[in-house]
Amino acid sequence: MALVAPPFSCRHRLPIHGTAHRSNGRCFLKSIFIPQASLSLTTQNHQGLSLTPTNTSNSELSLPQEINKLCESGNLAEALVLLQRDSDNVAFDLSQRAEAMSVLLQACGHRKDIEVGRKLHEVVATSTQFSNNPVLTTRIITMYSMCGSPWDSRTLFDQLQTKNLYQWNSLVSGYTRNELWYDAMSLFCELVTVTEHKPDNFTLPCVIKACGGLLDMGLGQAVHGIAVKMSLILDVFVGNALIAMYGKCGFVKEAVKVFEYMPERNLVSWNSMICGFSENGFSQECFDVFREMLVGEEGLIPDVATLVTILPVCAGEENVEMGKMVHGLVVKLGLDHELMVSNALMDMYAKCGFLSKAHALFEKNDNKNVVSWNSMIGGYSREGNVGGTFNLLQKMQMDNEKIKANEVTILNVLPVCLEKSELLNVKELHGYSLRHRFQYDELVANSFISAYAKCGSLSSAEHVFYGLEAKTVSSWNALIGGCAQNGDPLKALHLFLQMRYSGLNPDWFSISSLLLACAHLKSLQNGKEIQGFAYRNGLETDPFIDEALNLFRQMVSNGIQPYEIAIMSVFGACSQLSALQLGKEIHCFALKAHLTEDIFVGCSIIDMYAKCGSIEQSQRIFDRLKEKDEASWTVMIAGYGIHGRGKEAIELFEKMKRLRLKPDGFTFIGILMACCHGGLVEEGLNYFDQMQTLHGIEPQLAHYSCVVDMLGRAGRFNDALKLVDEMPEKPDAGIWSSLLSSCRIYGELDLGKKVAEKLLALEPDKAENYVLVSNLFAKLGNWDIVRRVRGRMKAIGLRKDVGCSWITVGGKIYHFVVSDMMLPEAEEIHKVWRRLEEKISGVGYIPDTGSVLHELKEEEKIEMLRGHSEKLAISFGLLKTPKGVTLRICKNLRICRDCHNAIKFVSKVVDREIIVRDNKRFHHFRDGFCSCGDYW
Repeated sequence: MALVAPPFSCRHRLPIHGTAHRSNGRCFLKSIFIPQASLSLTTQNHQGLSLTPTNTSNSELSLPQEINKLCESGNLAEALVLLQRDSDNVAFDLSQRAEAMSVLLQACGHRKDIEVGRKLHEVVATSTQFSNNPVLTTRIITMYSMCGSPWDSRTLFDQLQTKNLYQWNSLVSGYTRNELWYDAMSLFCELVTVTEHKPDNFTLPCVIKACGGLLDMGLGQAVHGIAVKMSLILDVFVGNALIAMYGKCGFVKEAVKVFEYMPERNLVSWNSMICGFSENGFSQECFDVFREMLVGEEGLIPDVATLVTILPVCAGEENVEMGKMVHGLVVKLGLDHELMVSNALMDMYAKCGFLSKAHALFEKNDNKNVVSWNSMIGGYSREGNVGGTFNLLQKMQMDNEKIKANEVTILNVLPVCLEKSELLNVKELHGYSLRHRFQYDELVANSFISAYAKCGSLSSAEHVFYGLEAKTVSSWNALIGGCAQNGDPLKALHLFLQMRYSGLNPDWFSISSLLLACAHLKSLQNGKEIQGFAYRNGLETDPFIDEALNLFRQMVSNGIQPYEIAIMSVFGACSQLSALQLGKEIHCFALKAHLTEDIFVGCSIIDMYAKCGSIEQSQRIFDRLKEKDEASWTVMIAGYGIHGRGKEAIELFEKMKRLRLKPDGFTFIGILMACCHGGLVEEGLNYFDQMQTLHGIEPQLAHYSCVVDMLGRAGRFNDALKLVDEMPEKPDAGIWSSLLSSCRIYGELDLGKKVAEKLLALEPDKAENYVLVSNLFAKLGNWDIVRRVRGRMKAIGLRKDVGCSWITVGGKIYHFVVSDMMLPEAEEIHKVWRRLEEKISGVGYIPDTGSVLHELKEEEKIEMLRGHSEKLAISFGLLKTPKGVTLRICKNLRICRDCHNAIKFVSKVVDREIIVRDNKRFHHFRDGFCSCGDYW
């Protein structure tokens, strides 16, 4: 809502209701919960003249009344003319003219007529009677900010020789209204430090809203403390602002505390609480508070803000029954003709799958706006109803001269354009978008790229793509996906390379499109390279690798002699899956085919054994190589690195130097990684220094990443941050990600918050980043922030990677996911673990419930730990393999502390070696110990 100038006495303030609007599926209150000033000005001005209008007869209007009448009809320019014409009329005293000016200034602000406002400002400024009138200057400051020009407000403010609290408040609220959060906070700090004015219950709600806008919980708590010290905490408007701020920052528990301790609550208080729950994904709590409000002692009646807050929650949860109940309440309250409510109802029914009900409301609505049409068009589009979507779009354009399609309309229509027959429609929509300059909207441009590709016009898709000034990952994905799916897979691969050269990292959507392109091209080599990239960057595994190995088998069985490059690709596939037995078979084939003499094949074999958990076999193959070049030494050093055998890696590296072989940048990545996983920090720092001083190799981002990770794992955060500051290029998301993981391990909350901000700013669309942030706060028990982060993930459509482990038994790969009860032998597997748990509990195992990063009861946490995928895989392995056989488990995520501790005990009680490869390194469990020394 638009704020007006502050009242002249707190006693005369009138409460108002906050309003709400819907944006991207989320509800944000527009009100900052402060009262409007009355239009009647009763305060004395500096000349001691009353600003109250003089009594007039009913047949003759006073000047303020005439001005007000013109303003209500929208004739602001005419009102200004009347004021200027009667400036010398002695029939109107100064008080009438002052109040008339005030009325017109307020109208200019509400109607955002800055031109009339400027002219009136000039009239006031050139008047000897009014130029120093504090009431009018306050109104002018407010007018400019309401018209979206807070800079003019500040200019006038700075020109004032003396400033009262109302003028300070007016500028603070103006900054807040225009979302200039930093400026609002800066001005507030200036107010409390350089003036004698004390903030009041108009100032604080504005400042608290600015804290929410900045998402700065610390500032918000500081202002909360000021409110307590100044005895303003009991003020309902201050309380409402605090509820909104805490909800916005994700601290729902604090918002609830403020709400519960408020001595007086109004409708805005309840609306704010409902909105806070909604913003943080607490749908059930929204419904509970809504019901409590309806039956509460205050006897409050929901308003438009309440309804347009609760209805989107019904839509998001697809809770049509609750939606129907709210609809009944809407009719009972007579609010079904309110446009915002009608739109929210229609949207709710459409998203819950009740399109006919939504359409009935749409037809009944005689006051439709663009939101109404978009909601209905979106409903038909989601149903895949092409005819209904375009018919409604055509009707929208024909029936309404004032209502025109906007960006949201285009985004709603394009998804139904899937066939060549829709190409003409896409072109028409594109032409319309160009005429209305929608092409600058990234989402619109990406949607056109995708639509053109799906409709068979790749040239048009490229034309849109190359017309973009800034190309995001989503833009590249739209074109890559279009080429892969619609007839030009080779171009999809070329685009991928261009994307990488531009400095952008692909996501899983990019990878899936590329794999599809490789399938169309029948290019196994390219497919394997892309799959390797996906693994190295922590992207989800895919059945494509099994597919690759089957293709190789088929090639051999058909009598086709594979070249060295084909063998290398298959070794790469075995490496990714840790398929040791299959890798051995391929090794035997390569020996018989005399392919192992090739140095590159030899390196692939060493790498395969290392990544399949058999580092000793890697060393044997390495030792047998007739010729060892730098590449083979590098592969071996890296192999020791992922197994955490830092000392062996160092010995090998030193031997390589003694043989006068020159390490390159990749070699140093291997040795730094080995030092990192082995906890050899000083050695690692020494090698990092040698890189430049002895070998003349300029460190790249990958080297800095290894060292920062190494320092973070050792808890040396000051050194890590110092190195980040000294880097010649900006740190990437990988560096911030590793630092954030270390912050979680060491409980470094303050640093973790800052690192989290950096990480999410660089990669706001990667689920694993939000998971890292969530895990940091979960470990420290800050569940409100955890819920907020998870709610944000849900809101933008991101999903956490499900924990998955796999084991090879009898040449077949078996996959297990967390708490998987759908396995054919699930009951037997769980019985095996229960028996194991009894045994290891007898030798010291205690479930580490701190590894469960969810707000659950202790018994529930223990049960959740039992369902971890690596425990299921180990139980299956023990069930299906003979005694003494080494179990080799792979996991797509980092192993948790509870599983790590449990597997140590399991290796002791079953007398077996268990090797686990997580997404960071290998763990060799034997006789109750792990090769990592509990440092990983």
